[in-house]
Amino acid sequence: MAAKKIQYSVSMRPNPQHEDDPQKAYASIQLTGKYTLDDLAEHMNEHYGTYSKGTFKGIIEDMAVCIRELLLQGYSVQLDNLITLTPRLRCKGAVSRDEFTTANILAMPVGIRAGRYIKGLRDVAEFEETTTRAIQRATLKAAKAGQTTADWTPAPEDGEGGDGNDEP
Repeated sequence: MAAKKIQYSVSMRPNPQHEDDPQKAYASIQLTGKYTLDDLAEHMNEHYGTYSKGTFKGIIEDMAVCIRELLLQGYSVQLDNLITLTPRLRCKGAVSRDEFTTANILAMPVGIRAGRYIKGLRDVAEFEETTTRAIQRATLKAAKAGQTTADWTPAPEDGEGGDGNDEP
């Protein structure tokens, strides 16, 4: 697979922590798509044809089961230069230590810390500006209707404010 530039769009957004400040231009990544486990296994098979897609898929699925088991035992799991997964707790505070119970534990998210292979992607990525997904949808809608112009003024509820990561 040939290297592809990271596509991004720029839109004006408020600062959520200072909503009275003027809006500023921010970039949002425009995802190329999503790789499922099957897709990743196929991609790995294309690179390393010695093993089948099924072998890769089985290894990854077995690894996921083992990682879950270890996280539930309180271990941090480091996948060498790829990522480190660490169990965390999100809690509702109690007035005192004595009043704190496991009911105060609301969730057990997993912290992800990038390893050497994932850190510093910005330094090696190539970027290409594109239009927002809303503009792409409006342009396609106009083209299908036989129109030569499109109105991509965001509706008040649309606002172009999301994270831009909606899939193509």
